[in-house]
Amino acid sequence: MEFIEPILSIASTIYNLVENVKANKKRCHRVAERVKSLTALLQSAQKRKAVLKSEEVEKVLRELSITLTSARHLIEKYTEASWVQRVLKSGSHNDEFTTVNERLNDAFQVLSGALQVEHSDMIYEVFKISNRQRQDEMDSRDDDAEVKKLLLSYVQMQQDKMDTMMREFEEVKTNVATMMVNKPSATNEEIRKIKPEELKYDFPQRPFMVTSTSEVYKGEYHGFTVAIKRFTDQADTSLSEINKIFNKEVQTMKHFESPNILRMFGMCIRNEQGPNPEYLIIMEYCEKGSLREVLDSDCKLSWIRKVRMCLDAAQGLYRLHQTEAKSKVHGCINSSKFLVAEGYRVKLGGFELARTETSLKKGRDDREIRSLCYSPPQMLNNIDYLYSKECEVYSFGIVMWEIATRRHPFEAKWTNKEILQRVGKEKYMEPLPDDCPKALGELINACRAYESFHRPSAGVLVDKLRSVVTQLPLE
Repeated sequence: MEFIEPILSIASTIYNLVENVKANKKRCHRVAERVKSLTALLQSAQKRKAVLKSEEVEKVLRELSITLTSARHLIEKYTEASWVQRVLKSGSHNDEFTTVNERLNDAFQVLSGALQVEHSDMIYEVFKISNRQRQDEMDSRDDDAEVKKLLLSYVQMQQDKMDTMMREFEEVKTNVATMMVNKPSATNEEIRKIKPEELKYDFPQRPFMVTSTSEVYKGEYHGFTVAIKRFTDQADTSLSEINKIFNKEVQTMKHFESPNILRMFGMCIRNEQGPNPEYLIIMEYCEKGSLREVLDSDCKLSWIRKVRMCLDAAQGLYRLHQTEAKSKVHGCINSSKFLVAEGYRVKLGGFELARTETSLKKGRDDREIRSLCYSPPQMLNNIDYLYSKECEVYSFGIVMWEIATRRHPFEAKWTNKEILQRVGKEKYMEPLPDDCPKALGELINACRAYESFHRPSAGVLVDKLRSVVTQLPLE
C-alpha cells in the first residue's frame, strides 16, 4: 500500500534519532520499541499477502503515518541543545509521551484485528495494557529523576551568568522549583463519595460563580484546590436513587481521566441523615476561569502559547472521542466549555457527572443552545442533521480560530439568517491574522472545512498540533 513505505521510512528515522537523545531517554526508546512492533506487524502482513486495502486499514495507516511524524518531532526535540529551555517553558513533556503512546496503541488495536495476521507473543506483550502502564510508570520515574539532575546542572550554569542573565535565571529557577516539587496527582484520586470533614471551605463565603440552581465556592480537598458546587434549589429525588445514579456514572467518568479534561473528585452529602441533606459536587479548580475569559483579558499570549493551548484543548477532545462509546461527543463545544488552569493549561469541561447533577436539580439552568456560530454547514442547512464527531471538530475549529484571533466569532453581530446564508450556502470562513503560523492556520481551516469528510479526526489534530509546537520558536 502507498502508506507502508513512508511509515517504514519514518520508523527508520525514529530508530536513528533515539540513539542521540539527551533527555527522557527511556521514554524515547520505549516509543521506538512500540513503533518497531507496529512495523513488524505490517511487514508480517506484507509477507503473508494479507488483504491491506480495506477502508478501515487505509484510514488507520494514513493516521499512523501522521502519528509517527509527530513522534519523530517529539524525539527530535530531545536531541537538540535547546531541549532544556523547551522543558522549562512547557513543563508537560510527560503528557506529550502519553498521547503519542495512546495513538500508537490505538493503531495497534485496529491493525491487529483488521489484518488478522498471526503475530508473536512478543509483539502482543509490547501493547498489553498492564505491561504498557507499568513500563510507562517506570520510564517516567527514571527519566524524571535524570531530567531533574540535568535541570539542576543547568541552573548552576545559569547562576554563573547571573550578571548578564538575571531575569532569565529567575524565571528558570522558578520553573525548576515547580517541576521538582512532588505534587500529588489528581488522577491518583478515586472519584467517590467524599466525607464532609475532608473538605475545607469557608461557607457562607461569597461564591465565585452563581447559576439559577447552584453556587460554586473555592475550597480544598486532600491538598488540591477545588471548586465546590452547592445546589440551592434541590430536587426531591431520594437519597438511594441519587447514590445509584452517582455510582453508575463514576464508572463512566473513569474513561475520561486525562490532564486535559476537568477532573471530578466526587460528591459530598452534608447532613445525610437529616431531613434536608445538602449535596455538593467537588471538581478541579481552574484559577484563570474559562478560555473565553482568558481570551477577553489583557494577558499576553504569544503564538507558541496559543498553539500549546490549542493542543491542550485538542487532547481533551481526543480523550472524549476515544472512549468505548463510539458515538460519544460533548454536544456543546465552545470557548466557554474549556477552562484554563495554572500555567495556561487548558481543560475540557461541561459534561462531568451530568446525570448526577440532573437528578439533584429541582429547577433547570437555562437550556444549552448550540450557537449558530459553532454549527457546521450541514446542521445549518438541515435542522434534522445528526450531530457527530465531525460536527464537533468543526465547532472546535471555531474555538481554535478564537484562540488565534482572540475575537468572538461573527462579532460584527450577524443575524442568524446572515450566518445561515454566508456559512451554510456561501461556504464563508472568517479570516485568520496575517501573522498566524502557516501550519496552525491550515489546521484551523481544515477543521472548518465545508465538507465533513475533509475535517481531521481529533487524534490527527493532536498529532499535527504537537508537531507545530515542536517547530515554533520559543517565547
